[in-house]
Amino acid sequence: MKVNQFQPYLGQEEYEGIKSCFDENWITEGPKSEQFCNRLLALMGARYGVFAPNGTLALYLGLKAVGIGPGDEVIVPDLTFIASANAVEMCGATPIFVDVNASDLQIKISDCHELVTPNTKAIMPVHLFGLAVNMDEVSEFAKEHNLKIIEDAAQAVGVNWSGKHCGTWGDVGCFSFFADKTITTGEGGFVTTDNEEVYNKLLFLRNQGRKSRGSFVHPHIGYNFRITDIQAAIGLTQLDKLDDIFSKKAHLLKRYKEQLLPSEDFKILEPDSKSNHIPFRVVLLTHKPALPLMDTLKANDIETRTIFYPLHTQPCYANSGDDSQFKNSMHAYEHGLCLPSYPALEDAQIDYVCQVIRDYYDKNSVSR
Repeated sequence: MKVNQFQPYLGQEEYEGIKSCFDENWITEGPKSEQFCNRLLALMGARYGVFAPNGTLALYLGLKAVGIGPGDEVIVPDLTFIASANAVEMCGATPIFVDVNASDLQIKISDCHELVTPNTKAIMPVHLFGLAVNMDEVSEFAKEHNLKIIEDAAQAVGVNWSGKHCGTWGDVGCFSFFADKTITTGEGGFVTTDNEEVYNKLLFLRNQGRKSRGSFVHPHIGYNFRITDIQAAIGLTQLDKLDDIFSKKAHLLKRYKEQLLPSEDFKILEPDSKSNHIPFRVVLLTHKPALPLMDTLKANDIETRTIFYPLHTQPCYANSGDDSQFKNSMHAYEHGLCLPSYPALEDAQIDYVCQVIRDYYDKNSVSR
């Protein structure tokens, strides 16, 4: 049986959605984008929002809008997709890496205090794997050190901390609609804020330094970071399916747990009690290194994925620290794997994945 690591949850509905763009002869950012924005704001409980071409540029826009620039430092978790750090670099600032918690793989705030310097201007909590960062700790830390908060909520549509949607705790929240995200528009990003001044800066930054199209007067330096109504039409259809997506993700997580737990050989990543869990990935953390298990799954036509390669180990971020400073992120990389976790995953496929894992540990259990 072939089990893909991921596949987008798309169907005839999305195809019908984009058809109206051609029927109405409006394909650039327009009325459907406005509808998509309003529905996202209602879902997230944010006051303002603007689109970006992708999640990386959403982070860039958010950072620029709160004033991050050359000479500034931004604290970023060591365990995240490289775009989190690269967006800081794009602004001319420096990402400063910090370890993650062993329990939930979210940013370790207790290690952040010693990293603060006169150049530290912001912190970027990253809500990983469909779990929320402890935003009470982040907010208290940022207030103590007078820092801006840029939330990387690329994987966190529908995820809440203490009942408040991720991406709405900080100065800005940044989302991604890439193909593997909870909802997708193929590519796309979104920036939220409750601050009107920041919102106005976002408008200028993303639209060639002007607030509205059709004008050739540009009061500020800005860029073209718009999306299209074709993307928005897909996004609107995805929002129509959101409850179904949440339900299917909850079901697959439950089925994995029922068949794999309890175990002496591994655990499934769990959220803090104040966070809900909409699994962007079902993450298995093994007691022994995960690579042999991944090889076994691959040999049985099951695609998996490692945890992110820690940023301090990336060749492009050499000399950003040594492994002893990032013990939890290193352990997660070496002992973590992401199981297939997409909404269209069938029960028989989940059962097959679980059977291969159980068979592997029957032969290779840590208790042997």
